[in-house]
Amino acid sequence: MSGPEAQSPSCSRLWDFPSPARGIPPPGPCCTSDPRRTPLWGSAERGLPLPGGHRPWSGPGPSSSSWSGPGPSSSPGPVRWSSSGRSVPGSAPRADRDSYFGDKSSFAENVSALNFTSVASSSSARDSSFAPVIKTPSAFGNPPRSSYGSKTPQMGHSVTSSSAVSTHSVTSVIVAVVEGRGLARGEIGIASIDSKRPQIVLSQFPDNTTYTKVITKLKILAPLEIIMSNTACVVGNSTKLFTLITENFQNVTFTTIQRKYFNETKGLEYIEQLCAAEFSTVLMEVQSKYYCLAAVAALLKYMEFIQNSVYAPKSLKVCFQGSEKTVMIDSSSAQNLELLVNNQDCRSSHTLFGVLNHTRTPGGSRRLRSNILEPLTDVDTITMRLDCVEELLQEEELFFGLQSVISRFLDTEQLLSVLVQIPKQDTVKAAESKITNLIYLKHTLELVDPLKALLKKCNTPLLKAYCSSLEDNRFGTILEKIKTVINDDVRYLKGCLNMRTQKCYAVKSNINEFLDIARRTYTEIVDDIAGMITQLGEKYSLPLKTSFSSARGFFIQMNMDCTSLPSGQLPSEFIKITKMKNTYSFTSTDLIKMNERCQESLREIYHMTYMVVCQLLGEIYEHIHCLYKLSDIVSMLDMLLAFAHACTLSDYVRPEFTDTLAIKQGWHPILEKISMERPVANNTYITEGSNFIIVTGPNMSGKSTYLKQIALCQIMAQIGSFVPAEYSSFRITEQIFTRISMNDDIETNSSTFMKEMKEIAYILHNANDRSLILIDELGRGTNTEEGIGICYAVCEYLQSLKAFTLFATHFLELCQMDILFPNVENIHFEVQHVKSGLRSRESITYTYRLSKGHTEEKNYGIKAAEASSLPQSIISDAKEIRAEITRQITEQQSQSSPAEASRQRAVYQLATRLLQTARNSQLDAKNLRLYLRGLKTKFGAALSVAGRGSEEPEER
Repeated sequence: MSGPEAQSPSCSRLWDFPSPARGIPPPGPCCTSDPRRTPLWGSAERGLPLPGGHRPWSGPGPSSSSWSGPGPSSSPGPVRWSSSGRSVPGSAPRADRDSYFGDKSSFAENVSALNFTSVASSSSARDSSFAPVIKTPSAFGNPPRSSYGSKTPQMGHSVTSSSAVSTHSVTSVIVAVVEGRGLARGEIGIASIDSKRPQIVLSQFPDNTTYTKVITKLKILAPLEIIMSNTACVVGNSTKLFTLITENFQNVTFTTIQRKYFNETKGLEYIEQLCAAEFSTVLMEVQSKYYCLAAVAALLKYMEFIQNSVYAPKSLKVCFQGSEKTVMIDSSSAQNLELLVNNQDCRSSHTLFGVLNHTRTPGGSRRLRSNILEPLTDVDTITMRLDCVEELLQEEELFFGLQSVISRFLDTEQLLSVLVQIPKQDTVKAAESKITNLIYLKHTLELVDPLKALLKKCNTPLLKAYCSSLEDNRFGTILEKIKTVINDDVRYLKGCLNMRTQKCYAVKSNINEFLDIARRTYTEIVDDIAGMITQLGEKYSLPLKTSFSSARGFFIQMNMDCTSLPSGQLPSEFIKITKMKNTYSFTSTDLIKMNERCQESLREIYHMTYMVVCQLLGEIYEHIHCLYKLSDIVSMLDMLLAFAHACTLSDYVRPEFTDTLAIKQGWHPILEKISMERPVANNTYITEGSNFIIVTGPNMSGKSTYLKQIALCQIMAQIGSFVPAEYSSFRITEQIFTRISMNDDIETNSSTFMKEMKEIAYILHNANDRSLILIDELGRGTNTEEGIGICYAVCEYLQSLKAFTLFATHFLELCQMDILFPNVENIHFEVQHVKSGLRSRESITYTYRLSKGHTEEKNYGIKAAEASSLPQSIISDAKEIRAEITRQITEQQSQSSPAEASRQRAVYQLATRLLQTARNSQLDAKNLRLYLRGLKTKFGAALSVAGRGSEEPEER
């Protein structure tokens, strides 16, 4: 591709696919001999219907001129984002169907002719009659793009920063997003597919005006490319959803396609065509979910015509995932808690994912990542996982046996993805890939029996269910069919030459006579190469040996210092000499020619082997879907083994699930990994009766770490992992909110205080009674009086909820709230004062231990400043000013607490303890009586402190 097309930017662009209306007839039987290669053709007959006859699509139709350009039948022409910010028109010439399917090398050019528009010069852009289009934020600074015909995951779209390079290397997910209109505004449909895994994930859910669920879902999917309708980004009238997505995903390629391709009817047809029989029940689940069906229609059309990916019928796993039964953790909280990425070093493994990621397979790592971002809320499912982890810890032989077998599995999902895709052209590379993946499939199926044998020894219901799933006869059927064609001793081996040999001799002898002849020829050439190198070594008296690489083919290596040679250099017959330390690599003209002969013979072998393999795959396609089940089992077992492995490295305990958050001697799991020793442990106790905890203490005493520790333990418990504590009990939470960071946000032009207000507003709008809320240092971005006022108002609002809230602050005035609100508890971090011999200074030693009540420390900010070598004169002035301000505030405050409030607090706490006992107690009659007697004693003591000790409660 050359000219203006090659210089177009990689920002958002609008695609228009070839369709029958544009003069391209649907492919018929003449296109290909394989019926599975027939592409999926869509139409744009109608938009998305709504109940009551409403239609969410209100934009121009196919005949409208708003988004169309010159082209056949007045069909809408493609529009792309140009570097000048204008929409650029383009024509849509007729394409030849046979050239499209017959020559893969010209596919990119054909698609360009059909779907792309060259970026016009500034003068031609000015002459255009099209309305200008504003670029998305991700477009600025993008380097020019060299080709649009290649697949996204392999070549990658250009992005805006270097950080996206790492994202590209680990993700290959393409997502289509669509939003309802009119009465259905706020209803979101999402469809995603990973080009390396043959699974389509559909989602549809209602969202509010903040679109928090959408952003969170996209963050979890980590897409390489996002597809949206062109009507979402109309100039001067782009939707709020489009704006928010482009702001939050600035390193992701955005593609807009015409809205006619978001068609729920075609989406349902695609699912019926492509969904494997075992997962066909998803049709009942999604047939009335118009928006996810519309999204999948556009996604599959894009995958076919732009990504050049065609899938065999009845070959894909299609699943529907709403936002039910999972914890919502917004992207800001995930970043604050360092779930996946360390805030100091993005390459560091000091994250929750790094602590738990002892997985042995790529599928297990992916499942762990998605579980950390979306923990479970179903107690039964969590309990089954915990039972498995406990059994793995108790049965050492089972643990190591499963770990050994699981580590031998390859990426089953990616293997499936390659097997179910049908190449549009039979090339040598496609043939080699199919042969390789058939060997991988044989290797994978041979591991089923060892895995099943180990699971038969298990007692937990989940592991028994996995063992039962592996009893599927299709595993044996596929393996038997493979072994009728493939040699028994062919297996997956490391090393390019080893795998090359395995592929050459994969098919058994006497199946294809020409293949046997080609292999004999290949063997003779390889023997001739080895003999020639041996002769050269004898000729020049050099210790030559034969080596191989995928790039160079066969070449010669020598471990020897050339200074010992007669002339100090290698003979002139040797060419392309490279040196690494004392190892020389080189070749010769004759060896190059023999390599070419070897490659020709190899191509013949691959071609004939491919014919046999294709015939074999045709026979096993109907059975291959059991591998989806195997993939799920392997990834889940891998994750559970990782949980058990983490427990062997540290003393984690199995959590319980009640209506109380109680952690005895718990510690921060990431901090333990960083320090390589156990951090100071602390207790945590939160109930519905005491659900608002105010945490105080000097700077650096551990408040922020403590808040993060509780959230991390909660997440670990709800994904089925043991937690770092001596004992733990958790209430199932549905949302986790954090407000921790103290940085400006220059990207959204937000000061520290404005960012605080945005984050706290988000929490107040979305929190419910089943939330876990962690707020650290709210109100420090403005003056003290306003900060205290805002904090007090926020605390009063949050106390009206039954959410579990921890509020860390330096505003000690907030600690007086426990007098007015009985559900408020004060805790603080203790410190010790140590006098140093140097100038008799007093310093603070941090204990990192929690105690009841608020901190009694005074001037700890000044003491921290003094430790930082601030000039002594400034320290002295600060102490004097602080003393004067404190005296004035003390004079204005009341010196006594109302006794009535203390009495009400004691009654409230007694009532909540009695309710908690009635719900959860498992004590026998004798111990229950002792416990209730203790509650009575504590209640009487609390009344005595309040000055009402004479009002003893009656005997119960």
